[in-house]
Amino acid sequence: MSSRTFTSLSVVVVLAVVFTAVLHAQQQQRDHAHEAHEKAIITPDKIEWSAGPPSLPRGAQVVVLEGDPTQSGMFTMRAKLPGNYRIPPHTHPRVERVTVLKGVLRLGTGREFDEAKLQDLPTGAFFTMPPGMEHFAATGNEETVIQLTGMGPWEINYLNPSDDPRRQQQ
Repeated sequence: MSSRTFTSLSVVVVLAVVFTAVLHAQQQQRDHAHEAHEKAIITPDKIEWSAGPPSLPRGAQVVVLEGDPTQSGMFTMRAKLPGNYRIPPHTHPRVERVTVLKGVLRLGTGREFDEAKLQDLPTGAFFTMPPGMEHFAATGNEETVIQLTGMGPWEINYLNPSDDPRRQQQ
């Protein structure tokens, strides 16, 4: 066997080993991703609402559908807000993605709650807001259900500290 043939054969063997290792690593990544994201089906009759977190004004109910909004990582949760509910001006440190599932969410931007700035977002509406965007919200006369998806931990920072429900509960 000539040295040229031996070198060519060595290259083929090395490439085969590398290719096999890459395929194995990709399969391990797919297996790990599958473990982390098992199939989940939640029908409306299985949703168990609980009182909203202390960071939201009293009256909100929430359910976490996926993940843990108090931890790093993706989460999906829903909030059920009663009619005539208000969330004072606030920001979030990460992108907020919201879909209106039922009712009308009234959304405004700015540092002060201003009814004239509220935009009605009906059932089916979707919006995103960048980190730090100053905004406020309200519901109409009827109950409103929204779904939030994002990266945790989910936080709400009120622009006026006296609006923060966590301070009012102390």
